[in-house]
Amino acid sequence: MSFRIAVCDDSEADRAYISSLVKKWSDRSGHPVSIKSFCSGEEFLFMYAEESDYDILLLDIEMGGMDGVSMARRLRKENDTVQIIFITGYMDYISEGYDVSALHYLMKPVDEKKLFSVLDRAKEKLIKNEKVLSLCSSGEMTRLPVYQIRYADVLGNYVTIHAGYDVTVRMTLGELEKQLDERFYRVGRSAIINLSYISRVTRTEIILSDGTKIPLPRGAYDGVNRAIINLR
Repeated sequence: MSFRIAVCDDSEADRAYISSLVKKWSDRSGHPVSIKSFCSGEEFLFMYAEESDYDILLLDIEMGGMDGVSMARRLRKENDTVQIIFITGYMDYISEGYDVSALHYLMKPVDEKKLFSVLDRAKEKLIKNEKVLSLCSSGEMTRLPVYQIRYADVLGNYVTIHAGYDVTVRMTLGELEKQLDERFYRVGRSAIINLSYISRVTRTEIILSDGTKIPLPRGAYDGVNRAIINLR
């Protein structure tokens, strides 16, 4: 599998350094890569309007003009599969990664071994995004990409899977859970949540990136937060 990777940083030296490490990772992993460098968020978004098939984005946060977090928010409105890896010299922005489902933060100067590890994780996530569920609903077969599933809830003998559209199937939540992966977390008896879509967790509810609020059972708060940390 080959990957298209974008490096966006307003420092020419940092762009060259990160690109050289990505090439080294490609040589060692055996995965061909196409690397393109951008000096600003504006330049990337201009090119993205023409070429929107990037797999991995290595993105500096502190740039002149549009900052990296703002750029990532714009990108996420159109693309929910690109793996975003933030590069920063500060710890202050880490909490904002929830908003754009960032895969990881790397501190400058970027350590080669850490970057290789994160690129390996990005590769695995991209491969998993190709997984599809085949579901029989109302006499029709529906093929649903797993990464699109935000959450699923149960009512009686039926489970409704909420993705870009809703699919209701006759099955148990446990049967669905067996077909999913570590991105998903079982919340009590009534719901399974895609951790990648969680925007915020309170003691009483989970708020997804689209604003959906899912009640959190008593005592489940710590477990959800551990699952989010382990996923990252």
